[in-house]
Amino acid sequence: MTIIQLKYAIAISEFKNFTIAAEKCFVTQPTLSMQVQKLERELDVIIFDRSKKPIELTDLGAKIIEQSKVIVSESEKMRDVLDQQKGIIGGSFRIGIIPTVMPTLLPMFAGELIKKFPLLKVSYVELPTKELVYELKNGHLDLIIAATPLEDNDLIEKPMYYEPFVAYLPKNFKHFGKKDLVPKDMYSNNLLLLKDGHCFRNSIENLCFDCNEYDGKFEIKSGSFETLTNLVDEGLGITFLPYLHTLNLSDSQKTMLHSFKKPQPAREISLVYKQNKLKIHIIEEIYSLIHSISKTKVQFSDVEIISPHKNRVTKKE
Repeated sequence: MTIIQLKYAIAISEFKNFTIAAEKCFVTQPTLSMQVQKLERELDVIIFDRSKKPIELTDLGAKIIEQSKVIVSESEKMRDVLDQQKGIIGGSFRIGIIPTVMPTLLPMFAGELIKKFPLLKVSYVELPTKELVYELKNGHLDLIIAATPLEDNDLIEKPMYYEPFVAYLPKNFKHFGKKDLVPKDMYSNNLLLLKDGHCFRNSIENLCFDCNEYDGKFEIKSGSFETLTNLVDEGLGITFLPYLHTLNLSDSQKTMLHSFKKPQPAREISLVYKQNKLKIHIIEEIYSLIHSISKTKVQFSDVEIISPHKNRVTKKE
């Protein structure tokens, strides 16, 4: 039995397909199949029911896969133990970031992280919150950056900054030019929203109204704030933007930005991770770096945190 055999078996259990699992493991399908068959012969069990489409785990196979995840996870901690003992900030580290944060936050700290910790090899992935949490809990990520609270007792959240929501309005909108907007000012059939699945959309629903009753002139299924701002520029609606997304707008576009009455509605952006004492020193260093950099861009305290979950109450900070 080898660690690589266990990794191959875990991959098959996740993708339910030998060919896809082989691609993800960067090996040929025959090689992966042969190694898993060796594992089954050594354990004298059938891990996968190959007669099913997609492939399914046998009852005993499911238990073996769970134990395999523990073994692989523990084996990967060996290098972390050595690095921590030596005080080295190095090795590989995997970070997941939600799509509405990645474009603005990553350019702020990625370069500095490389300069400060040249021995640390960091990989980044952009996924919706639900997928990031899954990847984190299954050991595929070491850290995620997301809107919180996530309401998950198995995870630790460390808030970095509060990012206010800003209204982006065309000149023909009735509240254009109004100071200190309130959320009800944004109730309009012309409100443009990100597609379902984005936590930012959930927050706007919690802030404004039940979007199940929303009946706009046309439906937008976009994950891009740029698309929404372009539509507003053409006078086709109104929208919300996170504060950091407004910093790179043109001067003419910035005249279309409107702030909300204090406490300003905002989202809480946090580092989220599992209890992992072996990589906590890296997490703390990353937190310190991002927190110090974000303070120069986002300095807000009189805010009302809007939950990223559907139909949730807010909390004040």
